[in-house]
Amino acid sequence: MGYTNTEPSAVLVLEDGSRYVGRAYGSEGQTLGEIVFATGMTGYQETLTDPSYAGQIVLMTAPHIGNTGANDEDMESRQIWVSGFVVREPARVASNHRSTRTLDADLESGGIVGISGIDTRAITRRIRSAGAMRSGIFSGDTFGLSDGEQLERVRAGASMRGRNLSDDVSTVEPFSIPPVGERIGSVAVLDLGVKTSTLNFLAERGFEVLVLPQSVTAEHVLSLKPSALFFSNGPGDPAASDKHVTLLQEVLRAGVPYFGICFGNQLLGRALGFRTYKLPFGHRGINQPVLDKTTGRVEITSQNHGFAVDMPIEGVHESKTGFGQVEVSHYSLNDQVVEGIRCLDIDAFSVQYHPEAAAGPHDANYLFDRFRDVVVARNQANADAAAAAAGETK
Repeated sequence: MGYTNTEPSAVLVLEDGSRYVGRAYGSEGQTLGEIVFATGMTGYQETLTDPSYAGQIVLMTAPHIGNTGANDEDMESRQIWVSGFVVREPARVASNHRSTRTLDADLESGGIVGISGIDTRAITRRIRSAGAMRSGIFSGDTFGLSDGEQLERVRAGASMRGRNLSDDVSTVEPFSIPPVGERIGSVAVLDLGVKTSTLNFLAERGFEVLVLPQSVTAEHVLSLKPSALFFSNGPGDPAASDKHVTLLQEVLRAGVPYFGICFGNQLLGRALGFRTYKLPFGHRGINQPVLDKTTGRVEITSQNHGFAVDMPIEGVHESKTGFGQVEVSHYSLNDQVVEGIRCLDIDAFSVQYHPEAAAGPHDANYLFDRFRDVVVARNQANADAAAAAAGETK
C-alpha cells in the first residue's frame, strides 16, 4: 500500500505551476481535475462516493484519513466519483467494528489515483488565496515525466466552467423506493448526482420515491402524475444544463410543488430567470454557517459547490420568467452567497447546501419535513376542492 513507501513516488501539480512531491496512494497513474478541499474530520467515505465531486481532485484537510476503514452502509452512491484523492497521512491500520475493508483497498479497486505525505494545509491556503485551479496527480510511469510536460497536461485539462457532468453520474434506468409508513404521495427525483441519504430521507417522510435519469422529458415526468418534483445535487456548471432548466419550468407551470438542493438550487434560480456564476474557490466541507432568514436561526451546513445564483439577498424580486415573486431564504454568513430560494406565488423552494449530510451536520434536516408539509397541504387543498365541486353538482 502507498503509505509503506517512504521514497517520493507521486507529485501533485497545480495549474499555477505549484508542485508538491509525496508518495503514491491508491492506484498509480495520471489523473486530472479541479483541486478542491473538504474539511470533514470524519465522513471521508461519504465524500468519496458523493457524485457532486465528479471531475474534482479532493484534498482532505484532516491530517489522518482511513482510520475507520470502509463499509457498504456508508456509500452515498454506487462508486467512488472523485478524480483523485489527496491526504496528509493515510491510516496504517483500519480499526472500527463496522469496517469490512480498508480505504486503501477501495481506492485501488476503484482506480482512484491519489497522493499522500504532502503539506495539505499549505495547499488549502494556496487554493483559498488563488482560487479553484486545474490540477493533476502523477505517479507510476507518469511520475518521471518532466516538470514542463506534467504542467502542460494539467493546463490542457478540462475546466469546470461550461462542463455538464449530469450524464456521467445519473442513473441509466429509473427505479423506485417505497415509502416508509403512511404514503403521502410520490416524488419524482431527477437524478443529477443524487445521494443515497437523500432518497432515504424522502422515503422516511412518506414519499414513494421515483428516481429518474437526467435525460427524461417534462412530458414523461408529468405522465407519472407525481405529487412533487425534486432536483438533486450534482457536479458541473448549471449554465450548461439548459434542458434541465426547461424541464423544471414546464413542470412548475403545471403546478407541481418543487424542492431542490445544491445543483437543484442553481437550476431553480435559472428557471426563475436569474443567472449563475462561478465562485473563486467554492464552498466545501461540513462547517459552513448559513442564516435562515425566516427563523433567524444559524445552521452549520455541509456544502460542495463551485457555482452560485446571482440574486440580491434582500428584498422581494419578480421572476423574469413569469413565476411571480421570489426571495432569498438563506444566505452564507461567510460571504453573503445565496444559499436558498423561496417562491412566494408557487410551491417551490430550494437550498444550496446539503440538508441530508452524512456524516453530518444535521442542522438542516428539517427541510425535508418542510417539503412534506407542502405536499400534505396541497393534498388537503385538492381534497377540499374536490369535495366542494362534488357538493355543487348535487
